[in-house]
Amino acid sequence: MSDFKGILMGMGNPLLDISAEVGQEMLDKYDLKLDSAILAEEKHLPIYKELLDNHSASFIAGGATQNSIRVAQWMLKASGMDNATAFMGCVGDDEYSKILEDCASKDGVLVHYMKDTTTPTGTCAVLVKDGERSLCANLAAANNFQKSHLETDVAKAIYSSAQFYYIAGFFLTVSVESLVLIAEHALQENKTFCLNLSAPFIIDFFGDAVATAIPYADFLFCNESEAEAYAKKHGLGEDLKEVALKVAALPKKNENRPRTVIFTQGSKSTIVAYDGVVTEYDVEPLAKEKLVDTNGAGDAFVGGFLSELVQGKAIEDCVKAGHWAAKYIIQQPGTTIDQPCTFKEAA
Repeated sequence: MSDFKGILMGMGNPLLDISAEVGQEMLDKYDLKLDSAILAEEKHLPIYKELLDNHSASFIAGGATQNSIRVAQWMLKASGMDNATAFMGCVGDDEYSKILEDCASKDGVLVHYMKDTTTPTGTCAVLVKDGERSLCANLAAANNFQKSHLETDVAKAIYSSAQFYYIAGFFLTVSVESLVLIAEHALQENKTFCLNLSAPFIIDFFGDAVATAIPYADFLFCNESEAEAYAKKHGLGEDLKEVALKVAALPKKNENRPRTVIFTQGSKSTIVAYDGVVTEYDVEPLAKEKLVDTNGAGDAFVGGFLSELVQGKAIEDCVKAGHWAAKYIIQQPGTTIDQPCTFKEAA
């Protein structure tokens, strides 16, 4: 059995980021666009080796949910809360999975990976140009997560202990039944379930899965591109503040608390809708020359937000922590958190 006594659990696609600075010709070669995230097709598969061979690529632990949980733990540690988080997902039994596990464990996250001995650990090509990023994910083993993993004694101990759950929409392409199992547990125990829409393609091509997940969401995160895609698909209009209110008012299974909807907009204000009221929170600008890499900014925002939410803080404080975390991460390559968190000193 696990001795996990933590409060926050994430479940998603653990990926090893292969990150490199590239020119426009590399983006064009693989038909990739900046500020986008896609799943790799056959034509994209050579990109991972090419980045390693020709572009001095670096390995960084990735996967949207895992990133958010790592950032949350990093910030919780600064509040004296060690070993407060756990993460589950599927990896291969290979060197890449060892790198991922070592990284997450070093960051204080308890990982309980399902191991697929027949499939390699998933990777994500991160192409960085002028501080903007394009993501191309080859899920590989991450695509093979099974609900049966949640029936292990260790997994049951982890999700029974946790009081807050976070799953990014990318997982909706993998195992909706696993998401529902955790979401139903949260519903029955009146715990808090958080969801992210993650990418426009999730909304456009996995609409049934999104429709299954949203009723469970106590907190729903997305960026402006995802909000616009959802609004367009469902005829909710173009005013994102109105869209946030409409999404907050969608049917909800746990009627004990209203849904909170959070739309991030990069350097523009963050929109929060709750109980019929919209609030905007300004983002403190970052000088262009300090921007290193926007990869992981949204994940970091969620991690910062959750680190305060699990401590019972007000939404304003959660957003402030999210903004601080995102601002920190975009000054690093990928989701790199190898220095002590100074949020409490900055607050």
